[in-house]
Amino acid sequence: MTSSTAKPGQDLESLKKTVATLSALLTQLQTTTASSDPSKTTDLNALHLAHDTASLIRAHSTKLSLLIINKPFTPSAINTVLRELIAGPLPGLASAIETCNGAKYTEAMSKELQWRAQKVFVELGALVSAIPLDGQILSDDRKNGTGATPGKGSLAATGVLWEACDAVMELKTTGISGLMIKKAEQYRDLVKDALEELKEWGEEESDSEDEDEDSESDGEADEAQDAIDKMFGSQRHIPSDDPEKIRDRLESSKKRLQLVILMFGAVIKRRLKTLPALPHPELPAELKAKSPEDPGIVSCLDEVLKVMKKIPDITDELATAFYELDGPEIDKRMDECFFNGFAAAELLVLNWEGQKDEFTTWASKFQVAMKKGW
Repeated sequence: MTSSTAKPGQDLESLKKTVATLSALLTQLQTTTASSDPSKTTDLNALHLAHDTASLIRAHSTKLSLLIINKPFTPSAINTVLRELIAGPLPGLASAIETCNGAKYTEAMSKELQWRAQKVFVELGALVSAIPLDGQILSDDRKNGTGATPGKGSLAATGVLWEACDAVMELKTTGISGLMIKKAEQYRDLVKDALEELKEWGEEESDSEDEDEDSESDGEADEAQDAIDKMFGSQRHIPSDDPEKIRDRLESSKKRLQLVILMFGAVIKRRLKTLPALPHPELPAELKAKSPEDPGIVSCLDEVLKVMKKIPDITDELATAFYELDGPEIDKRMDECFFNGFAAAELLVLNWEGQKDEFTTWASKFQVAMKKGW
C-alpha cells in the first residue's frame, strides 16, 4: 500500500524537477544566436536541421497537450516527453540557429531563422507552464482559457506553438531565394501603397479657392483650426498658384516611383528567381572554373536587401514632405529614394555568373529614365 502510493508521488516530484529544468533551458535558448566564427563551418544544412527539429517539437507538443487534459494523469509519461525534448529537438534547433550564420546563409536568413526559432522556444515555454503539478489533469477552464485565471488555455497555447513550428519548418521549402523574393515583394508593395496615396492626394482640390470668400472669418478661429489640423495631422493640399512648384515635383516623383516599382519587379524576376542554390556546399561549375573563392553572392544579396529596405522608409518621408508642401525636403527625399534605386540596380547589373544579360541592358535604361526631367 505504501509503495503503491509512493510511486505516483515520486513521479510527480520528478516531473516538477524536469519542468524546472526545461523552463530554465528554454529561457537560455531564447538568447541563442548564430555563430560569428567563420571557422565553425559544417556540411550540415541549418534549414534542414531546423525543419526536422521543429517537426519533432511539434509532435512532442501534441503528445504533451493530450497528456495534460486526459485522464488518467500520468506524470511519468509527461516526464518522458519533456526529457526527450531536452535531449534532442531543443538542442538541435539551437544548433540550427548557430549554424545558420550570415556569411553562408545571408544575414536575412540568419535573423529570420533566429526570430522564428525563438518564437518556438517562447511558445513551448507557455505550454510547459500550463502543465499541472498537483497530480490532476487541467480543468476545462484552464484547458479552454475560459476561467478567471488569465491566459489563453492549453489548447490555444498548443495551437500557437504549432504555428511557430510550422513557420520554422517552412524555411526549408522557402529557401534563401524565396525569403529574398518575399522581402523584395513586401518592400515593393509598400512603395506601391505610397504611390497610390500620393496620386489620391494630388487629385484632391485645394481649399485656397475658398479663401477669398472666407476672408472675413474670425482670425482667432482660423488659428484654432490650424492648431487642430497640426494636432491631427491634417494634410494640406497644393494651392492653385503653386509657388513652390509642388505639382511639378509630384508628377516627376510619381513617374520615378513607378520606375522604382518596375525595378523591384525586374530584380525579382531576373536576379532573385535565378539565384544558384544557397547555401552551396560547392560552387557551381561555371563559377568554380573561374575561381575557387565564393564570388560574393551572399554578401551581395545582403547589401541589395539593405538598400531595398531603405526605399519604402524614404518613400514615406517623401510623402510626408509633399503633405507639408516642403519643396526642399521633397527634393532631398527624392534624391535619396532614387539614389537607392540606382544602387540596387547597379549592385545586380551583372548576373550571378558575372556576365551581362537582359537585366544589364534594362538597368542601364532604367538609370537613364530616372535622370530625365529632374
